[in-house]
Amino acid sequence: MFVRIVKMSFHQKHIAEFLVMFEEKKSLIKASKGCKLLELYQDKNIPETFFTYSYWNTEEDLENYRNSELFKTTWKQTKTYFNNKPQAWSVDKKVSLQ
Repeated sequence: MFVRIVKMSFHQKHIAEFLVMFEEKKSLIKASKGCKLLELYQDKNIPETFFTYSYWNTEEDLENYRNSELFKTTWKQTKTYFNNKPQAWSVDKKVSLQ
């Protein structure tokens, strides 16, 4: 399982817009080939900070999504809301207890 973690920080005035956009796009993102899970988190102490976690079958599936028109238009809009540079990590899931 391949996991992508993205940390984003938004201007306070754009948080509501981001959440509306995410609500509109989340099902489309999740429907991308190889996407097994999509989650959005908001920091409890710094409400401008959000994280997305997405699980992919392969790195190639993520790259195909990142090269899609859906990603390009969504990311273009998302970038206008940032108050800081986003950070991203690609990790391999090793253990999960449920």
